[in-house]
Amino acid sequence: MNNESLRPALLVGLTGGIGSGKTTVANQFGALGVPLIDADEIAHQLTGPHGAAMAAIRQTFGEAVIAADGRLDRAAMRKLAFDDPQARKRLEAILHPMIREETERQIAAAAGAPYAIVVIPLLVEGGNAKERFDRILVVDCPVEVQIERVIQRSGLSRDQVLAIIGAQASREQRLAQADDVLDNGGDSILLPAQVERLHTHFLELAGAAGA
Repeated sequence: MNNESLRPALLVGLTGGIGSGKTTVANQFGALGVPLIDADEIAHQLTGPHGAAMAAIRQTFGEAVIAADGRLDRAAMRKLAFDDPQARKRLEAILHPMIREETERQIAAAAGAPYAIVVIPLLVEGGNAKERFDRILVVDCPVEVQIERVIQRSGLSRDQVLAIIGAQASREQRLAQADDVLDNGGDSILLPAQVERLHTHFLELAGAAGA
């Protein structure tokens, strides 16, 4: 991690593939009082009605990807991005610097905490994960479990879900980057105990880092 002064003693990057349960896990850490910085939530704010990214998105892609209320039409943008990979890159060029800036602002705001968790779905894909974070926590589950969960919650077809998974880092690539792994391939009732153990572990590491 870099030597920024305004930050918690320990900074944990949380990631996982679509349908892995990142949000559920993050919320359980949040319930324990851990500051959460969620890149997806920041992106939703930036692309909501009057969001800071919307003027650039409208200028780049036109009205076809703008919903009636002024927010980004995510379904239209998703279709455009899968049809044209360059469209996805243009969108990322708009959003990623803004997301990074707001992420850093929220990290600085959590400077008094022992540790904070930054939820970034595409953490591994973005590169430099080891430089940006003290620990990388991967929420892991088998690909078939991912597919089943996403189909149930979104109504997307299997082929659509596979296309999304195929655009992300592989399970093996994420695990290769992990310092800590949380198994979410089975019964969700087992999650709280895993989160509690990791919480204790991170507090211990934060104490050592701050000593």
